[in-house]
Amino acid sequence: MEITQKNLNRFLFFKLPSAWWCGVRVKKITQSICEVTVTHKWINQNPFRSMYFAVQAMAAELSTGALVMKGIKESEEKISMLVAQNKASFSKKATGKITFSCNDDKKILEAIKNTIATGEGQTFWLESQGVNGSGVVVSNFEFEWTIKLKK
Repeated sequence: MEITQKNLNRFLFFKLPSAWWCGVRVKKITQSICEVTVTHKWINQNPFRSMYFAVQAMAAELSTGALVMKGIKESEEKISMLVAQNKASFSKKATGKITFSCNDDKKILEAIKNTIATGEGQTFWLESQGVNGSGVVVSNFEFEWTIKLKK
């Protein structure tokens, strides 16, 4: 699969339907950045009238994971990927449209290069920041990704 906005959103529908039904959508993906949006709605809210943290996590993870997928695809190697751990902080209620973006492509490319060169798995942390329509940061997520060559 070519890693494009349209294909990633189709992938969500078929492979991650809970994210798709909650409104998680890829809005932009390039070599260096991935932006994912999700809008606060009844289906993805918590009892405090803001977006449930797990919905934010789905959008944030996708913004990092899509860049990893793109890097792997462009390497033309068979490489597996997995989240090992994550950290999150929340600074404001998430209401309205929240945009999560990751631009840590250099870390991804370096890890892919190293795993191909050494044959050993690599781990690296990627950050995704959630910003509301007013440009205010509502949450910050960090994901530790692991990659390794498939045998």
